[in-house]
Amino acid sequence: MNQTKAYAAEAANAPLAPFSFERREVGAHDVLIEILYCGVCHSDVHQARDEWGGSIFPMVPGHEIVGRVVEVGSHVKQFKQGDLAGVGCMVDSCQHCSSCDEGVEQYCEEGFTGTYNGRERETGAPTYGGYASHIVVREEFVLHVSEKLDLARVAPLLCAGITTYSPLRQWKVKAGDRVGVVGLGGLGHMAVKLAAAMGAEVTVFSTSPSKEKDARELGAHKFVVSKDPEAMKAAGNYFDLIINTVSAKIDLTPYLAALRLDGTMVLLGVPPEAPEIHAFNLIAKRRRIAGSLIGGIQETQEMLDFCAEHNIMSDIEMIPMKDINEAYERMVKGDVHYRFVIDLQTL
Repeated sequence: MNQTKAYAAEAANAPLAPFSFERREVGAHDVLIEILYCGVCHSDVHQARDEWGGSIFPMVPGHEIVGRVVEVGSHVKQFKQGDLAGVGCMVDSCQHCSSCDEGVEQYCEEGFTGTYNGRERETGAPTYGGYASHIVVREEFVLHVSEKLDLARVAPLLCAGITTYSPLRQWKVKAGDRVGVVGLGGLGHMAVKLAAAMGAEVTVFSTSPSKEKDARELGAHKFVVSKDPEAMKAAGNYFDLIINTVSAKIDLTPYLAALRLDGTMVLLGVPPEAPEIHAFNLIAKRRRIAGSLIGGIQETQEMLDFCAEHNIMSDIEMIPMKDINEAYERMVKGDVHYRFVIDLQTL
């Protein structure tokens, strides 16, 4: 077994603290990765505090993982010792349902296996994530990472990057399309960078006028203060696609009104309460509301390659492992610019 150092939450009301456990031995199809950096996603907080229910403790969070391959199984063909590698939100799926066959393992009909707070398909043992020194993952769920980019800034691409890239690709965003991004946080800032790189005209909607400078520096062409009714009215009937990254309860009506004929708003955040909408706002312009969940492995690799080609990385604040509890509190308050990343050399 592989002895592994980590930080874990022992219970929903407990701070994260040093923890050690044993990873499984490297099987014929497995890759052992020394973790160098791990991003901190807001879902880490939700699950470590059991805010969504069903959390498995002790829990080692972290699903934005980058590192270097230190060992491969005898049947592994795509990776070798010394390669840079990434692991996102999934480490397994059934591999045979229609969703898996189509390369969208995140919609596996048997349920994908989460990188943490899940259970291994064969043993039923809990999965432990990237706030750790090493991880063992089957080859099909390991991603190639370019040597061109700052590795620490690549880590958040494994969740925030693919979560925003996937709907942009699904709705076939191209040069000249009008894309709105609601919220300028960990997801929102990646949506801006990616949509702009695809040639879209990008508008950021934010409640904070102070974020306009950042929005434009990230690549946004326009900025709308969403608390201003006149500004929202002026943005009406304009957008082909709106990427809504907000996890708090907000009124969707003015954003629906901002969509043009056949426009779509994609929801990426999970508010605690279901949104309320008036059907006429959809009917009047054949508008749509959709949802999107991360992305499949093939699409995630495509996203990483796209980011390497266009020099796209997350804007991060690096932290040592010992500061993770403070980082959680800051993240809950929105005090991060725009993603915390843990330097695992500090573990």
